[in-house]
Amino acid sequence: MSDFLVVLLRIASMFLVMALGFLARKRRLITDDTTEALSRLLVDMFFPALVFTQMLRTVNQEVLRAGWFVPLLGAAVIVIAQGVGRLGLPLFRLRANMATAVFLVTMPNWIFFPLPIVEQLFGDEGVRDVLLCNVGCQLMLWTIGVWTLQGNRPHKVALKELLLNPGLMATAAGIMLALLFPLARGLENVRAADASGGMLAAAAVVQALSILGSMTIPISLVITGAQLGSLNLADHYPTRELTGVIILRLLVAPALTIALAAAAKASGLRLPEVARLTTYLIATMPVAISCTAVAQRFAGDSLLAARAIFYSTLWSILTVPVIYWVIQALRL
Repeated sequence: MSDFLVVLLRIASMFLVMALGFLARKRRLITDDTTEALSRLLVDMFFPALVFTQMLRTVNQEVLRAGWFVPLLGAAVIVIAQGVGRLGLPLFRLRANMATAVFLVTMPNWIFFPLPIVEQLFGDEGVRDVLLCNVGCQLMLWTIGVWTLQGNRPHKVALKELLLNPGLMATAAGIMLALLFPLARGLENVRAADASGGMLAAAAVVQALSILGSMTIPISLVITGAQLGSLNLADHYPTRELTGVIILRLLVAPALTIALAAAAKASGLRLPEVARLTTYLIATMPVAISCTAVAQRFAGDSLLAARAIFYSTLWSILTVPVIYWVIQALRL
């Protein structure tokens, strides 16, 4: 099966899981309180468990030497997208909500959408690169992302969120443990007959975290569907702001990111294939689900954010596979 068909199949299966969350919310099997509680579990428990065990399993000194730049790729995707938003949105003659619109173009769904796709395409290496990209993306979210909403002013709350981010702390902990105790990388597959009592106890903890981490993708998709199901579709009339955000987020920002990477490649800068393709996929993603909450918290237009998330997510089922097909066809 070609990579294009893998992406298409994975996107379709993700949307089916999201549809279950959507229907569950519409039938009131999931309430707003349920969604909020699941979201907290996802951010504070399931995702950090996935990050920790993935870093522990796949990171060593050689990997860090070869892939130290991957967080910079995540940051670059955000910076390029913000430039697209700032330069492109005035063409849509926005009269208001410019800051929020730029923020929405800037922030793709860099974790929970690309994660199942790269897992299918590239296995553990792809998952690790997405999680390392998350470091750069989180830095950009809580700095230039929030600054955009705040009129380019730093915000103390945002800096606190960055420093106390569970995913970043789990990344650091997993990398440190993998480097300081290389034998810990095998705890997920330890043989009980050959292990000491202490190793068995450590293996039980790591395997428990692995089980928790395995819930990240399905729970995140159900939550996404439920959040989309909670929106009032009657409010989703087309506006200049919404049209501009969707076009720039799904088409222009990915195209510019890929073009710049291709130009860098032509000039002699060689990136590992998995890191390069993972970066491309992140650049094609729809508006991040978290943008509504962030916009609401930092005085942005949360209704515009909700509309942009809904429509960009729906359109991405077409744009992501098509863009990936172009990447494969042109060997970018």
